[in-house]
Amino acid sequence: MAVPVVDPSLNSDSVPVAAQAAPAGPDGAGTGTPRRPRRRPTRADALAIGAYVLLGVLVCLNYWGDVQHRVSSHLPTDHSWFEWLFSHGAYSLRHLENPLFSMRQNAPDGVNMMANTSVLGATLPLAPVTWLFGPQVTYALYLGGALAATAGTSYWMLSRHLVRSRAAAFIGGAFLGFAPGIVHHANGQPNFVSNYLLPVIVARVLRLGEPGRSWRRDGVVLGLLVAYQIFINEEMLLLTALGLLVVVAAYAVQRPRAARQRAGGFLAALGLGGGLTLLLTAYPIWFQFNGPQSYRGLQGGVFHNWGEDLVAFVTFARDTAAGDEAVEKTIGLTEQNSWFGWPLVLVALVALVLLVRRSLAARIVAVLVVVFTVASIGPVVRFDGAETTIDGPWAYISDDLPLVEMMMPTRMALVVAAALGVLLALAWDALARTAQAAGARTGPTAGSTAGSTAGSTAGSTAGSTAGSTAGSAAGSAAGQARARRWLRPVGYAAVTLAVLPLVPRPLPAQQIDPPPRFITAGGWRPYVPAGRTLVPVPIPSNVHGLPTLRWSALTGHAFPIPGGYFIGPNADGEGVFGAPNRPTSTLVYSTMDAGTLPPLTDENRRQAVEDLRYWKASVVVLGAHPREAVLRDLMTALLGPARRVDDVWLWDVRPLVG
Repeated sequence: MAVPVVDPSLNSDSVPVAAQAAPAGPDGAGTGTPRRPRRRPTRADALAIGAYVLLGVLVCLNYWGDVQHRVSSHLPTDHSWFEWLFSHGAYSLRHLENPLFSMRQNAPDGVNMMANTSVLGATLPLAPVTWLFGPQVTYALYLGGALAATAGTSYWMLSRHLVRSRAAAFIGGAFLGFAPGIVHHANGQPNFVSNYLLPVIVARVLRLGEPGRSWRRDGVVLGLLVAYQIFINEEMLLLTALGLLVVVAAYAVQRPRAARQRAGGFLAALGLGGGLTLLLTAYPIWFQFNGPQSYRGLQGGVFHNWGEDLVAFVTFARDTAAGDEAVEKTIGLTEQNSWFGWPLVLVALVALVLLVRRSLAARIVAVLVVVFTVASIGPVVRFDGAETTIDGPWAYISDDLPLVEMMMPTRMALVVAAALGVLLALAWDALARTAQAAGARTGPTAGSTAGSTAGSTAGSTAGSTAGSTAGSAAGSAAGQARARRWLRPVGYAAVTLAVLPLVPRPLPAQQIDPPPRFITAGGWRPYVPAGRTLVPVPIPSNVHGLPTLRWSALTGHAFPIPGGYFIGPNADGEGVFGAPNRPTSTLVYSTMDAGTLPPLTDENRRQAVEDLRYWKASVVVLGAHPREAVLRDLMTALLGPARRVDDVWLWDVRPLVG
């Protein structure tokens, strides 16, 4: 998630939180780079991390009930794709093959892994886990771990750079790691919950140019972090960059003198970091856009039209404690990126009103919320599931603009979620500091009360007057203290009641049949020599063949398969989901959908042999399937009688294709 604010001097216009004793700078608000003493991990830090880990386990609980045979019931195809990706990382490392490309899917053309969500920054380091326990276990471990790690790095960023209260940092970190939109993506899309580097990147960027810091060291560290993030999720990195652009601009407008003083070091470090990132990632990025099976944009600009429904901002997400699946009937079926619920929206508005005058950070958060809420709307304003006649901001953005063409407007709401996480931390921290201020006034109030009593006892006119004055001041101070004492519990209760309904529930999961024993036990090996493929029926695609895609994933990519679930080029070079259908795969899918065997001709049989020859097939395999009977009849009519081998139907097509 794009965490937007970390400069320690931002929390107050008058006295920076990080160093209230810092000497005044030219802008009258402290040095602009106050240094906070280094904090060692404490028991509070350990408890916070432990709580995040437990939340990560809770989110994945339904998977752990039967980790070998359960996938996301919301996005089972994406879940299976990421299991395949963990197998890809393990296979590439074991065989020392180029991880940027794979020939184990979409044979004989292969898949450009850089042009897909390959998450190489996770799949390669976790290859030993995949070797030992399989991709299902790696998937569940990584999913929960990525959620907890994002919350943990967000907690570190907040507690070390923005707020004093550890409780405030805990609340903000929990929201940044487990916001409704993030948890929704955990349904089969772990790349969008893998945001643990983003708080560190943001912290590093917003400290660039501070006096006394080495711009060379900062630039090198930033370049390494950004380069690694490219191999985790480029889209979230782009959202973070857009958020940082708004933050820096807002800071420069409100603190122009401080911004000018830091500009030289900031730009030098940023240039060095950008240059190092380019050096480290130049070939992979070139490969992504120019390598084999690369593509330009998506056919029809499908993502460009997905905007956030205005009602979604005040609706509870399905996977939260207060959520309800019924809301998906009208809005949010595709993605749920905001879904904050009306209590949090109300609390956020009140917090902004109360903090925006006293906190530069709150003003920057307000700018982020406005800018990215508007940006998330898309080309048409939607309200409660219906399109209005009002144009959204994306109506004025070209569908084929580089990079932007692949973005979904609705995902801009993830920056809003990040801003709200920071706002929650700011609000809780302000309440904590209010309590401290009230306690600091206890001593002077008592002294004034004593003075009033002494003056009254002396009975002199002067003493009486002094006592009366002191008593009046004491009464005013006491009234303010009482108001502050009320503000603290009311504020804490409001924030707590706003976030409790958003506590995540275990992700919904569904049972899925294991691959045939013929596949897992290696019975296929005598039939698939090197350079040949195993053709599973149905052939995997983004719609059909979910179980057969897992045959490849759960055997560690032991054999190549045609088709698959990925994005690749069509004949015009535009990105499409899955391999372009060939006549035989189209016939298989239409037969599955109809449930009846269509009339077949010699031309169908000739095309089947031609397609098998194109796929370099050596064997066609049909396992247990709801449409097993009609699929067996279809393949028998095309290829001749099948053999029953172990628990599958098998057609050895080597004599047909040569």
